Amino acid sequence: MEKPYLTTRSLDPENQETPYQFIESDHIENRLFFRRNHFSYPTPSLSNYWLSINGFINNPLLISIQDLVTMPSRTVKNVLECSGNKRSNFEPKVFGEQWDKGAISQGYWKGISLKTLLEAAGIKEGAKEVVVEGYDFGKRTDLDHVYHYSRSIPLETALHPDTIIAYKYNDLPIPFRHGFPLRLIVPQWYAMASVKWIKQISVVDSNFKGPFQSIDYVYYPNKDNSIGAFPVTKMNVNSTIQKPLNMDTLNTGRHQIKGIAWTGQGHIIKVEISTDNGENWETATLGNQDPKGYSWVPWSFEWSASEKGEYTILTKATDSSRRTQPSVPFWNRKGYGYNAIDKITVKIE
Repeated sequence: MEKPYLTTRSLDPENQETPYQFIESDHIENRLFFRRNHFSYPTPSLSNYWLSINGFINNPLLISIQDLVTMPSRTVKNVLECSGNKRSNFEPKVFGEQWDKGAISQGYWKGISLKTLLEAAGIKEGAKEVVVEGYDFGKRTDLDHVYHYSRSIPLETALHPDTIIAYKYNDLPIPFRHGFPLRLIVPQWYAMASVKWIKQISVVDSNFKGPFQSIDYVYYPNKDNSIGAFPVTKMNVNSTIQKPLNMDTLNTGRHQIKGIAWTGQGHIIKVEISTDNGENWETATLGNQDPKGYSWVPWSFEWSASEKGEYTILTKATDSSRRTQPSVPFWNRKGYGYNAIDKITVKIE
């Protein structure tokens, strides 16, 4: 039986999409998990690997992998979506990796709560953020220096029990291309927060200003200036049609429309479908949902197509925070957070 493959966007750095139309499981195998990199793959020394926890704390820590895996663990079923997912759909077009709908995957991550490590280190009063630095580094096109990929999260997010330092994915060691030996997992945030190949963790009493925090992963509403800019954080409510595909030709009769929906706030409560370009809407059937809302929800709809012609099919998801996908996306010049109503056109013959 033939197997699907990743869709290549670039090779150095490697950026590849999950073939979303073939997703059938609630966990994506390593081979098909999307790959997003800013630099070439790092080469950390794994024979003598220690995790450093430092900064605005009372007890700096150096922890070995061997010690880490003996600590109380938790497993989080979590979707990771690149904040540039669906960037190619923006109008006017924006620069950046032209992702289609496949910069998204999910599975089961096992590790130790970051909260456990931070409490052991003794957070000082006045701490504001936790900075996680990866081993991956390189030059940027807009700056002169070499930078490691580093991101910060608010202390409140860092202390959530389900924010974990993961060492396993789908019950196996995290694959190297996805962050081995340790990766931060921040549920409901876009995947830029889930730093790979962790080098060190630093508690700080100020706002981190690294370029992947203050230049990239920022919504810029205006093309020519930074007025109104604000940071990319939690995922927008979103949905994707997996079947049929855009511009498919189908026979008359009954067809199953299916896809996935997800959110970074609460959980999905409804997916609506229109087969007549938005004139009428019906409710899709939702599949099993993780009560925490960290994973996508499969949905399906039985469509009876009795008349020949072209049909525009739309889907929109609504979450428990009453956020619904908009008809027009929030345009921003770096192309983050696209979540407009999903749309395909099919022909019935």
